[in-house]
Amino acid sequence: MTTANAHIASIVNGAQADAGAKEFVSRNPARTSDVVATVSLSGPDTLVNAARVARTAQRTWAEVPAPVRGTVIAAFSRLMKANKERLARIVTREIGKPYAESLGEVQEVIDTADYFLGEGRRLYGQTVPSEMPDKQLFTFRVPVGVATIVTAGNFPVAVPSWYIVPALVTGNAIVWKPAEYAAECARAFTEIAWRAGVPKDVLQLVYADGNDTYAGLEAALDAGLVDKIGFTGSSVVGHAIGELAGRHLQVPCLELGGKNPQVVAPDADLDLAVDGALFGGFGTAGQRCTSLGTLIVHRSVYDEFVAKFRTAVEDAVIGDPTEGVLYGPMLDQKFADHFEDILGWIQPHHTVIGSTGTGRITADNPRANFVGDPDEGVFYHPVILTGVRQDDAVFTEETFGPLVGVVAYDDFDEAIALANRSGYGLSASVYTNDPATAFRFRSGVSAGMVSVNNSTSGAEAHLPFGGNGRSGNGSRQSGLWVLDQFTKWQSMNWDFSGTLQKAQMDVVPTIGPELDYLLPE
Repeated sequence: MTTANAHIASIVNGAQADAGAKEFVSRNPARTSDVVATVSLSGPDTLVNAARVARTAQRTWAEVPAPVRGTVIAAFSRLMKANKERLARIVTREIGKPYAESLGEVQEVIDTADYFLGEGRRLYGQTVPSEMPDKQLFTFRVPVGVATIVTAGNFPVAVPSWYIVPALVTGNAIVWKPAEYAAECARAFTEIAWRAGVPKDVLQLVYADGNDTYAGLEAALDAGLVDKIGFTGSSVVGHAIGELAGRHLQVPCLELGGKNPQVVAPDADLDLAVDGALFGGFGTAGQRCTSLGTLIVHRSVYDEFVAKFRTAVEDAVIGDPTEGVLYGPMLDQKFADHFEDILGWIQPHHTVIGSTGTGRITADNPRANFVGDPDEGVFYHPVILTGVRQDDAVFTEETFGPLVGVVAYDDFDEAIALANRSGYGLSASVYTNDPATAFRFRSGVSAGMVSVNNSTSGAEAHLPFGGNGRSGNGSRQSGLWVLDQFTKWQSMNWDFSGTLQKAQMDVVPTIGPELDYLLPE
């Protein structure tokens, strides 16, 4: 793995690409004077060249028997386990995620690899009976070809594994464009994959900014070098990626933003619901696609719940991510700048509670229960907003920061309508002790993932992950469902009759009852 203050660049066909005209400095957001890496950003031609190399490499990789490809994923899992603490420390240093969360993220990579290593022996097709004699029908999963994967940096190793591991085991070649502010995390992940036996021309790493990534993708698609796009990021960029793929009759795998609701029913365990809201709303400083956006609380328990939630937020420890904190800094300065814009959405009819201030935490704008030096990093106060209305921007739009809105509801149909109001559909949560309420919520909410008595955040490697509406195009990651993203179905019919049999034309005599039989009068 690379060391502190590293200079890193794209790796194409096993060699470092020529230095680009642009550079990005990846800094520790908890201590911005700490430079993690200086990243040379490539232009569009590098992505196109990587896709061209991948096109050739994919054919050879696909010829490796799937169970053998599975053994490479098994080796990757073993190396991830051996490097779990080291990689977690890199994640914490580069994006400011609390160390306990970083350990959990690397464990998600291990879980994903452990699940998919067995898929090398389970890429099942079907044997299908034919309507003709002496003829047999089959179906096969075959790799899509070359996949270009573009990922965000809030989960810099876990989310990429959701794409890369199943794509590899199913026989695809990959060009990966990670977030530049998580460049060292991506470099470490890729190096582990290479050392596990993934050929360097099968998994290539390209650093580029957003504009050059789009231009490179467009050129690679026009040249017929890319067969699948996987994208995790904002809904705005997801629209552009979806449009670009659609021009080439491709269906991308899009995992986009969320405005995730948590409904608190009158019979809920309020302390448990507060725990879920605290973790869901403020874990990773609210910078998850599954972060809690809006609390929808029954009016009969509204005041009690809000008081408990306020106390929990006030008591939460924030700051240095190497300590036992609820959350650390923003991922990067650009997310702090964006969150400053979001704070401008606060209206006079809103009430800010649960915080000693708003905006950036500094020595001049302090917060109780803060650990570390606030002026060293990019830390922000948690914000709870009451008085939120359903037409407010803070209700309808993703905020991607430590801000949670609260609204009251009177009947459950209203709660479901409020939960669906934003048009996002990633995750949703309900707290209740009534099974009927839980299942009613599940059937009424539009989210692709539903939790009962748990937070809006959380994933397991064998359960489908993904959203609907503004949160995605219905594609799913994780579990066996992601196989449909990286394989395509091929059917085969084998006629061993020795004659040309024409389906639907050569009619096989019906064997069965006399359907024109009538009982005697």
